[in-house]
Amino acid sequence: MQGPIEVDYGRFTKLGNHFYANFNLTLLDTCPITIGDNVMCGPNVTFATPLHPLLPEQRNIRMQADGKVADIEYGAPISVGNNCWLASNVTVCAGVKIGNNCVIGAGAVVTHDIPDNSLAVGVPAKVIRKITEKDHLDNYPY
Repeated sequence: MQGPIEVDYGRFTKLGNHFYANFNLTLLDTCPITIGDNVMCGPNVTFATPLHPLLPEQRNIRMQADGKVADIEYGAPISVGNNCWLASNVTVCAGVKIGNNCVIGAGAVVTHDIPDNSLAVGVPAKVIRKITEKDHLDNYPY
């Protein structure tokens, strides 16, 4: 892994074997983040498990009766299967499951589950096609 790496808690994150992250990896692990084996992350990838209320009166920071500052934060776990590549500037949102053998294109914001063997791109990320043997390097003209 290349730094810097920012981790919220750390104890809720499990990285598989042969995990690689380029610089500026961010792990906001209010809830578990589980990443499989042979996963690569480009620069500036973020995994964000926290969620906040939509209504401002519930979301705003406030003073409790005991004088402590409080806010409401909850979350949902994130999981990434084996053999995945998340290109640069990908954000994976709370509650998302990315299947095995997936590629997530640069700049994608993943807001829903991605099935196995998928190429997903965009904001929000959408599956544009399956990854197949036709994607083998022997089939590329360059």
